[in-house]
Amino acid sequence: MDDVQQRTEHGPLAGFTVGVTAARRAEELGALLERRGARVLHAPALRIVPLADDKELLAATEEIVGRAPDVVVATTAIGFRGWIEAAEGWGLGEALLERLQKAELLARGPKVRGAVRAAGLTEEWSPSSESMAEVLDRLLEEGVDGRRIAVQLHGEPLPGFVEALQAGGAKVVQVPVYRWMPPEDLGPLDRLLDAVVAGGVDALTFTSAPAASSLLARAEERGRLPELLAALRHDVLPACVGPVTALPLQERGVNTVQPERFRLGPLVQVLCRELPGRARVLPVAGHRMEIRGHAVLVDEDLRPVPPAGMALLRALARRPGWVVTRADLLRALPGAGRDEHAVETAMTRLRTALGNPGLIQTVVKRGYRLALDLAAETKYADV
Repeated sequence: MDDVQQRTEHGPLAGFTVGVTAARRAEELGALLERRGARVLHAPALRIVPLADDKELLAATEEIVGRAPDVVVATTAIGFRGWIEAAEGWGLGEALLERLQKAELLARGPKVRGAVRAAGLTEEWSPSSESMAEVLDRLLEEGVDGRRIAVQLHGEPLPGFVEALQAGGAKVVQVPVYRWMPPEDLGPLDRLLDAVVAGGVDALTFTSAPAASSLLARAEERGRLPELLAALRHDVLPACVGPVTALPLQERGVNTVQPERFRLGPLVQVLCRELPGRARVLPVAGHRMEIRGHAVLVDEDLRPVPPAGMALLRALARRPGWVVTRADLLRALPGAGRDEHAVETAMTRLRTALGNPGLIQTVVKRGYRLALDLAAETKYADV
């Protein structure tokens, strides 16, 4: 029964390992990935620090209460709620809500819209794209010269957004509701970073620009930034929830994949499409072999493979059908030293994991090779 379930119930991400760097909604994203078969490594790249006692937030709130803005831009639900709660704690809650009621209130997306309405307010407009770029376009089209615009920041400054408004003649009041900080415990982040560099992760997800910046900064602190960038440019798929999130990576020359809608569900759908498309597919010994991150699909049978075995299999798959010497395979084994017996041990375990010893042939006194079906090779050439 277990074998049948393994053959029929694996999801599109089965056999792949996905790293999650999110601080907020990490459990939701992890559950979506695991439901589709992925192994998830979670390490928050940052933490959210509320600023209920922050002097900057108090000063911005007092400025808005003292002189009502013409426009208020709400960017995140958690930030907007935190702002209202902090104002109430200072005894400024009613006065702030009164000012916000009189302003043109713009909400960046549906969750922010919900927080705005929960506060008893009504938004004037919300972009369907949930993009700050669309909010900026609307404001500039309306004209901002001489207008006071309050912008609730979402964890980091929005220099391009703020500067464009200021260049148009607006007086901008920045409202810093919370900040992103490095995680208190850097252990999980370091372990994720090491796994990415070592090739133990197939995709790395980012749901905020600060998370991407934090991971890059930590890699630089540890002297591993060149290795991280090399992995993200070649072997590991970086997936971002939107273009703003991708900016720190793009600035380092790392291309990313992004969903059309900047939500967690579409982000997972992108991975479901992209990761299987990157897997190596070969016709071997009458079977279809699909090599994924930590497992192999033999026909429709998902076979988990230990790291050493996967290293051997990838070395064989680089030259399918050709003999690969024990010496070359030994070099492919992580930390194997100089003893070629390690190759034989790992090969035995690999064959056992694949469930079909005939997929890999032993060539006496020479090495090993995949039993490639030359007649069927064109069948999977473009898969």
